[in-house]
Order: sequence, then C-alpha cells, then structure tokens
Amino acid sequence: MTINIHNAEIVLSAVSQAQYPADALPEIAMAGRSNVGKSSFINGLLNRKNLARTSSKPGKTQQLNFYNIDDQLRFVDVPGYGYAKVSKTERAKWGKMIEEYLTSRENLRAVVSLVDMRHEPTADDVQMYEFLKYYDLPVIVVATKSDKIPRGKWNKQESVIKKRLKFDSSDTFIPFSAITKDGVEKAWEAILTAADLS
Repeated sequence: MTINIHNAEIVLSAVSQAQYPADALPEIAMAGRSNVGKSSFINGLLNRKNLARTSSKPGKTQQLNFYNIDDQLRFVDVPGYGYAKVSKTERAKWGKMIEEYLTSRENLRAVVSLVDMRHEPTADDVQMYEFLKYYDLPVIVVATKSDKIPRGKWNKQESVIKKRLKFDSSDTFIPFSAITKDGVEKAWEAILTAADLS
C-alpha cells in the first residue's frame, strides 16, 4: 500500500456543496445506521484510537466530515441514518444533505455501506443500498461487529444479509471487526481499487 495511513486528519465538516473541498482527490463515503460502528471502522482502518469520534450518543455526526488520508484520498463520514431521537425536520435535512453529496459529487468513487453482521439489515439499510444502486454507485458492504459472532456462523449471516439487500454480486462484501482487525486489509484493498490507487 502506497498510502501512509498515519498521515490522516479531519480537514473540514460541510453541510452543503459550497463547503466541499475544491480539489480532485478521490473520495470514499461511509454510510450506515447511527450505531453501526462507522467511527470505529474509520479508526480501525487508520489505526487510530479516536480520529473519528465514537460517541455513546448515536446520531452525533450531523455534517459531512471530510478526512484527508496522506493527500491521496479522502474518507467522507456521512451522518448516520435511522436514529429515532432526532426530529423529523432534522432527519429530512440530513437526508437532503446526504442525497446532495451522494448524487452530485464528482470526486466520489465508492460508498462503504455499513451493516451490523449480527442482524438482518433494517429497512433503512435496504433503502440506502437500493438508493446507491439506483444511482449506479459502486458499493462496498462492510458487516461490522463480526467478532460478536462465532466464525462458523459467518457464512450463514452473510447470506442472510445478502438476501435481504438483494446484493449485487459486482459489489464487495467484507466481514469486519474493529476489535480483532478482521477485514481491515480486505477493506483497504477494496477502497484503493475503487479509488484507482491500488
């Protein structure tokens, strides 16, 4: 890997197009439910404890957070969806902000769609996946918290998730654990390939 993952920092938070970074660096977006472990995934990939702030309060990310990785790539953390304690108008606002980014951003190379490996995907997860497919965006499905399931049951859970999502075999599926670091290499491989950096 030619990227120095230790050279990573959050560069800005944006709520609209006017605030996005103005260069041509490839971007990989991270989307998932509020408590699916998005921050832990980002921290796990970058081998950092708390570059992406993990919070005991789901729904804390309310903007698009742009992370610069070694001036070669950006991760974009989008607000978690499906969190009930946020007002409907707030939710609609987030939805619009996420949609604007995902449908109009030329730098975007792929979306990491995070689901919880222990459970069947929620209606929100399915809706997100369908949305990404509708807009023809390459998707890397990352099933988090794989350490919470015996390895012998991984295949079964994988097929449950894929069936519910109507998974497209041209997309990538990766079981991931921030605890055991399972899936870190595979995730990097998929991300760098999508960003044309491999």
